Amino acid sequence: MKILVVEDENKTAAYLEKGLVENGYVVNRAANGEDGFHMALVGGYDLLILDVMLPGKDGWSILEDLRRSGQQFPILFLTARDAVEDRVRGLESGADDYLVKPFAFVELLARVHTLLRRGQARSPEILRIGDLEIDPIHHKILRSGRRIDLTPKEFSLLYLLASRGGEVLSRSLLAEQVWDVSFDSDTNVVDVHVRRLRSKMDDPFERKLIHTVRGVGYVLADRG
Repeated sequence: MKILVVEDENKTAAYLEKGLVENGYVVNRAANGEDGFHMALVGGYDLLILDVMLPGKDGWSILEDLRRSGQQFPILFLTARDAVEDRVRGLESGADDYLVKPFAFVELLARVHTLLRRGQARSPEILRIGDLEIDPIHHKILRSGRRIDLTPKEFSLLYLLASRGGEVLSRSLLAEQVWDVSFDSDTNVVDVHVRRLRSKMDDPFERKLIHTVRGVGYVLADRG
C-alpha cells in the first residue's frame, strides 16, 4: 500500500513516514501543495494524508481539484485547524476523515487501516476525453473501443495530461511529475515519449487528442 503525506512541517512528516513505514507501508512525502497535488495525480497512491495550511496550494484546493479530476482514493486531513466549521468543510468537500493535531499515532494508524479497507471497495472514475477511456486502476486504455498498450511511463504521461484535460502542461512540469527530474533544456525525453504516445493512441485515428502548444508544452483535448 502506497501513502502520500503532504505536510510542510518536516518534523511531523518525518514522524509520520517513520511510523507508517514501520507498519509496512510505502510512503512518499511532499512539503508543499503544488508538489503534493501533482504527485497525488500520477503516483498511484492508496491513501493521501493531507495538511490544510500548505505553501503554494492549500489542502482545500488540493482536495477539491483531486475529486474534480476523478481521483477517489481516501483522503485524511491531518491539521491543527480544529474548528467545527473546518471539519464540516473538509468532510463536505470530499475528505474521508479529519484528524486534529496533536494526535496519537495509534489513533492515526487505526484510521489509516479503516480508510484503506474502505478504499479497496471503491474504484476511481474512468477518465473519458472524446473516444478515449482511461481506467487508472487496471492501467487500461481504450480508444474507440480498441485496447491500446502503453509502457508505465507512457501511461503516467497520458494520465497526467488527461487528468488536466484542456490545460496546457509545460515540458518542465511533465518531466518533474512523470520522471521525477528537473527539466534540462538539452534533454528531449518529454518530446520523445509524447511522439511514442501519439504513435500509439493518435496516429491510427482521424481525430487527434494530443496537441502541441509551441513554446509552452502539450495539451490533451478533444477539439472536434
